[in-house]
Amino acid sequence: MKTTTKVWDKIFQRSGKVFTDPHRDIPEIARFLTDKGAKNILDLGCGTGRHVIYLVKNGFSVSGMDNSPQAIEMTRIWLEEENLKANLQLQEMAKKFPYEDHFFDAIISVQVIHHADTATIKHIVQEMERVIKTGGFIFVTVPKLRNQGRNFKQIEPNTCVPLDGAEKGLPHHYFTPDELREFFVNFQVRDIHLDEIDHYCLSAMKL
Repeated sequence: MKTTTKVWDKIFQRSGKVFTDPHRDIPEIARFLTDKGAKNILDLGCGTGRHVIYLVKNGFSVSGMDNSPQAIEMTRIWLEEENLKANLQLQEMAKKFPYEDHFFDAIISVQVIHHADTATIKHIVQEMERVIKTGGFIFVTVPKLRNQGRNFKQIEPNTCVPLDGAEKGLPHHYFTPDELREFFVNFQVRDIHLDEIDHYCLSAMKL
């Protein structure tokens, strides 16, 4: 996973924040979580902080976790500029998450968990299950189709590594709705839909 960390650091160093506006579903999700009384939220793969910033501004206690030192530092600076506070954690997702069992009311993870092979994705989902409360809400987005670079090396079914392009060297697993349901079998799926960039958006509650 050190290789993927270096790739992300280079992307953020070259392109800056990359994303600044929240995913289009996040405002509605924030309203839903407020109505539900949710407080503690994990932004899993927080990148340079667009959702950390948005959620803190909307009154949540937010933890942002990412494997890129560059991303964590850029999020920290953005928080300081906005005079906001959040808990930031530099962490590889292939390892045990540094949080207690049943700690979070909700987890969001936008365009993140597909950057792994299926064994690692299963581990990530298991850790999500561990750190979220029963009845907790998750929002996860993953790609439907191959969308990075022109040349690929397939490392397992539906998992490829781009050999060129901006995300060269990063694993990409491409999902189907049925596969999403299989990975998140211990969650009650509320909705799966496609967003404007052909990413499946999963909303679910922990059983």
